Amino acid sequence: MNELKDIARGMPQALARDNDEFWKRALQLSEQRLSVLASNIANADTPNYKARDIDFRAALQQALNDASPINEAIDKPTSRASDNGIDGLLMYRVPTQGSVDGNTVDMDRERSAFAEQAVKHQFMLQKVADEYKEMDAMFKNMVG
Repeated sequence: MNELKDIARGMPQALARDNDEFWKRALQLSEQRLSVLASNIANADTPNYKARDIDFRAALQQALNDASPINEAIDKPTSRASDNGIDGLLMYRVPTQGSVDGNTVDMDRERSAFAEQAVKHQFMLQKVADEYKEMDAMFKNMVG
């Protein structure tokens, strides 16, 4: 009987590891995208600054397919984003209207993208919290 309890305890943990890795990577990428968007907003008045973004869906797919963790990428001191392994995923935004000073930041677009990503990030955090509550209840039922 004790052996069955030990096996039952190990199974949910093994299943949870893959799920944990998915949410960990999703939240890391979400934070990195928020950082890139915030950088665009902060540099709205910087001459010749080129707005950048990350294709979140493609970045997450690549991170999940990649065997090595996101944070083990080679450090490149050119930007904070490259330190986190997303250097190849950064794209420059195509401006809808040219600027005299060469800056490609469209504040309306950046604010909208930032707000959308912040809502998605909050949703992911809530989803992770809910899953841990569910796992906690499941573990209590197995032990209890």
